[in-house]
Amino acid sequence: MSTATSKDGTELAYDVSGSGQALVYITGATCFRRFRPIVADVKVFATEFTVYNYDRRGRGDSGNTLPYAIEREVDDIEAIVDAAGGRAILYGHSSGAALALEAAARMPEKIDRVVIYDASYVHDEAEQVSYARLAEEVRGLLAKDENARALKTFLRGIGMPRAFIALLPLFPGWKTMKALAPTLMYDIAITGTLPPVERFAGIEVPVRVVVGDKSPSELHQVARALAAAVPHSTLRMLAGQDHMVSAKVLLPILTDAANG
Repeated sequence: MSTATSKDGTELAYDVSGSGQALVYITGATCFRRFRPIVADVKVFATEFTVYNYDRRGRGDSGNTLPYAIEREVDDIEAIVDAAGGRAILYGHSSGAALALEAAARMPEKIDRVVIYDASYVHDEAEQVSYARLAEEVRGLLAKDENARALKTFLRGIGMPRAFIALLPLFPGWKTMKALAPTLMYDIAITGTLPPVERFAGIEVPVRVVVGDKSPSELHQVARALAAAVPHSTLRMLAGQDHMVSAKVLLPILTDAANG
C-alpha cells in the first residue's frame, strides 16, 4: 500500500499494479480497492496499464476529512494522478464516472483520456425527486447506525436485483462495505442531480461514454445526454453487459482510448 495526500490533508491509500500508461480507477458506491470484484478488475486492466487503484475518501484505508464536498473528491483524483507522474487516463464506473468527468473539466492538462461506464446521474426531474426521498431514508438509517439496512435500502432503491442484495452478507467484503455505508451520502451528492451538461460542454479531454445494453434504460438516457454534450466524445453500448461490467469486455475500449 502507498499513500498520497490530498489538498485538505486527507491521506489516500492506493495500490499500483501492472505496466504501461497510468490508469486511475475511480470506483462507484460501496466499493473499495481491496473488494474482490475491484481486485479482479485491476488484474485484467493491469495486463495493459499501470493501474492506480485507490480508496476514495471515507473508504478502506483512506482518511475522511469533513465536511464532504465533491470538489474534495476531485482534489483526491488529482493527488492520485500526481502520484502517477502527473498525467493519467481515468476510468470511472457509476458515481466514479461522474467524478472522472468532473476531473476532466477541472484539470485537462493532467488527463490524457477518460473512459466512463454507466454514469449514474438521475435522468429526469421525477427521478431526482424519488432519489431525494431515497437519500432521506438512507440518511435516517445511518443516523441510527443501521448501516446494513442503509446499504441494502440504497441498493434496492437504485434497482439492484433483490437476489444479489440478499447474497451480499455472504461476500468476503461485507463487513467493510457496512463500515463504509456512510459514504453512500457522498455518492448520492455526486449523482442526485441531472447531468451538468452545460458545464461538461467545456471538457477538452477525449471521453469514451460507455453503457451496458442490459443496464437500466435511465442510464442509457444519461449516456446519450453526456455524449451529446461533451465535444470530444464517443458513445458505445456494450452488448450483454449490465451495471457490473466485465473487465475483459471493457479492456479493449480502454486500450483503444489510450491509443487514440
